Amino acid sequence: MITIDVRKTLLGSSGEMGLDVNFSIKEHAFVALTGQSGSGKTTLLRILAGLEKSEGTIEVNGEMWQEGKILLAPQKRGIGFVFQDYALFPNMSVEQNLLYVNKEKTLAKHLLEMTDLYRLKNRLPATLSGGQKQRVSLCRALMNRPKLLLMDEPLSALDPAMRTKLQHDILQLHKEFGTTTVMVSHDPSEIYRLADRVILLDQGRITQEGTPKEVLLQTQGSQKFSLTGELLDIIKADVIHIAIIAIGQQIVEVILDDKESRLFQPGDTVQVSTKAFAPSISKIK
Repeated sequence: MITIDVRKTLLGSSGEMGLDVNFSIKEHAFVALTGQSGSGKTTLLRILAGLEKSEGTIEVNGEMWQEGKILLAPQKRGIGFVFQDYALFPNMSVEQNLLYVNKEKTLAKHLLEMTDLYRLKNRLPATLSGGQKQRVSLCRALMNRPKLLLMDEPLSALDPAMRTKLQHDILQLHKEFGTTTVMVSHDPSEIYRLADRVILLDQGRITQEGTPKEVLLQTQGSQKFSLTGELLDIIKADVIHIAIIAIGQQIVEVILDDKESRLFQPGDTVQVSTKAFAPSISKIK
C-alpha cells in the first residue's frame, strides 16, 4: 500500500495554487492521473519520485519515503520513471541503455524480446523511431524491478496506431512484473484501456476518483454517449443549421434548428450527446 499526503505551493494554469492531495494506492494497482494542464499531475509524479520537495508524508509498503523534512533519495526509492522525451543515453546502444541500470543481461534480453526490440539491441537511439525509443525507455525503467513505475504522458508524441501497440506492451509488462504503476495521461481511451483507477486533479485538488468507467463515462439517463468538444462554426443550409464541432482529433457535424442555432456561437465548449440515435448539443458553462 502506498499512502500519499503531500502539500506544495506551485504555479498552475491560473497562477499560484496549492497542491494538496491525500490518497492511497493498493499494491499492483494501475492508477491514471488526469486533469487539465497545470493541475499538478506532473509535479505530484516528481514528488513521488523524490525529484521535487514538498511537505507531508509518503509511505510505501511500510517504508517512509518522506516524513517532514526527511526525504529518501530518489535512487533508494526503487522506482522506474518513463519520461515524455525518452531520456536515453545517445552514445549507448539499446542494450547498453538497459544494462546501465542493471547488469543483468538475461533480464535485458527478456524485456527486449517482449517488446520486439532484441533485433535492435546494438542500435543507437538516434537510429530508432519514436515508438522504438519509448519502448526502450519503458524497458530501461523496469530493469531494476521497481516497486513503483511512474510514467509522464509516455505516449503523447506517438501516432494512434503506435500508441495502441505500446499500450498493449505497457499493460503486459505491468502485469508480468507486478509493479504498482502511476501514469499521467490526457487520453481517455488510453486511461480506459490501462488503468483500474483514475484520479482527477483540478487546481491541485482531487475532485473525482474511481474506476475509468465511473470517471470518464459521463452519460445521464438514456443518453448513449456524451462527449465534450469545441464549437468551431455554425453553417446555415436551407432551413437547418450545421454545427461543426472538434472532439479530440475528430470533427463532427450536428444539425440544429433555427432556435437552437441562436443559443451557440463559435468558441463555445459544448457537450455532444445522443438519445435514440439523434445527436444534440448543449453548452457547458
